[in-house]
Amino acid sequence: MDAATLAAVAAFLRGTHLLAPHDLPGHVAYHGRVLGFEEPVVYLADLQQQVLVPFLPPYGPAATEHVSVLGIDATLPGRVFQHLDPASQDGGDGRLRVWTPMLNGSERLGVLAVTVPGPEALDARHPVGQRLRLFATLTAELVVSKTLYGDTLVRLRRTAPMGLAAEIQWNLLPPLTFASTEVSVAAALEPAYEVAGDSVDYAVDFDVARFAVFDGMGHELRSSQLVGLAVAAYRSARRRGRGLAQTAGEIDEAVTRAFDGEGLTTALLAELDTSTGQLAWLSAGHPPPLLLRHGHLVKTLEVAPRVPFGLGLTGDGPAADGAQVGLEQLEPGDYLLLYSDGVTEARSPEGEMFGIPRLVDLITRNLAAGLPAAETMRRAIRALLTHQGSDLSDDATMLLAQWRPNHPDALLP
Repeated sequence: MDAATLAAVAAFLRGTHLLAPHDLPGHVAYHGRVLGFEEPVVYLADLQQQVLVPFLPPYGPAATEHVSVLGIDATLPGRVFQHLDPASQDGGDGRLRVWTPMLNGSERLGVLAVTVPGPEALDARHPVGQRLRLFATLTAELVVSKTLYGDTLVRLRRTAPMGLAAEIQWNLLPPLTFASTEVSVAAALEPAYEVAGDSVDYAVDFDVARFAVFDGMGHELRSSQLVGLAVAAYRSARRRGRGLAQTAGEIDEAVTRAFDGEGLTTALLAELDTSTGQLAWLSAGHPPPLLLRHGHLVKTLEVAPRVPFGLGLTGDGPAADGAQVGLEQLEPGDYLLLYSDGVTEARSPEGEMFGIPRLVDLITRNLAAGLPAAETMRRAIRALLTHQGSDLSDDATMLLAQWRPNHPDALLP
C-alpha cells in the first residue's frame, strides 16, 4: 500500500470514532473521493434481499444521479450481490460505474457503487482495484458497527412495517451468514415482517459448531415470547458447556415453568465437531435434518425424538423422556440442512405441498451452479414464496451448514 493510500485509509478510520449512523453516507462519499473514486454510494440489501436501497445523507440534495432502488433479481448491481463478482457499466463521458460487493466476513450487506475513469478498478491485482476492495471492506465493517447505535440503518433495510412478534424474533437472531475454513452457515427466515414462532441459532467455537432450529406453537406475540425464552435457555445451557441432552432438559424446564404446559416448541439441536466431522443431534418433535453430499441427498438423519419442549420432562439424560442423541460421521464438503415444517408443508393455491424433493433439488442445483450458500438460501426462500403465492400460512426457517467447505474462497469477492 502506497503512502497516499495509507494516509487516506487512516483518515477514513479516524473519522469513524465520532460518527453517527446517519452521517455514514457523507463520510463514505468524502473519503471515497479522497481515495480517487467519484460519486460513491452505498446500496444495502433489504431485509428479504429483494432490492438494493441507496443509503443517502438525510440532508440536502443527492450528490449523484445514480440513486434509485435496484432489484436484486433484475439488475447488474443485483447480479454483483448474488455472485460476488464486481462489474461495471457505462457511466458516461468515457467513465465507468463500478459495482463492488460489500461483505462483513462472508455476510452480504449490499454493493458499493463508484465512478472511475477506466477499467482498472475491476482488476483485483491493480492498485486501483485493490484500493476499491479495501474501501468496500472498510465501508461494510462501518455499516455493521454503526447499525447498533441508531435506527437509521434498520429502517433503511425495511420495506414494510414489522409486527411486534417479528421485532422480537429479529432481535434474537445471529447474523444469518458465517464462514470459516472449518464450517459455513447460511440461514433464512420468512415471512420476514410477520414471523413469530420460528427461530434459528448457531455458535462456532474452537473445535465445535452448534446449530438449532425452533418452531413454537401458535402465532403472533405469545409464540414469539415462547421461542424467545427457548432460545435464551438454549444459549444459557450452551454457554455453560452443557451437552445436548442436558441442554434439552434445561430448555424444557424453562418453557414449562413460564408457560405451565400451555406453550410448546419443537426444536432440532445439533453439534458438529469441526476437527473430526462427527455430528451429534437431538430432536424435540422436529423434522429431521438432511445430509447432502456431492449434490445429492445422502440420507435423512432420523433419531427417536423426545416430545416438544414445554411438557416438563426434565432431566440430565435422554432416558428421562426416551429421546436419543444421533451420531453421524460427515465427510469434508458435506452439507447439513435443518428446516421447519413451514418449508416442506407450504402449499400452493392448488394444494400442492412444497415437499422435501423440491427443496433438495433447489438447494443442490444452486450449489452446483457455484452460487454461495447464502444466495442458495435466498433463492430457495424466493421459490417457496412463489410456490405459496407470496403468502406463507406458517413460518418457514432453514439453516444450511457445511463442514470444511471445498472452496472457501468462493464465499468472497
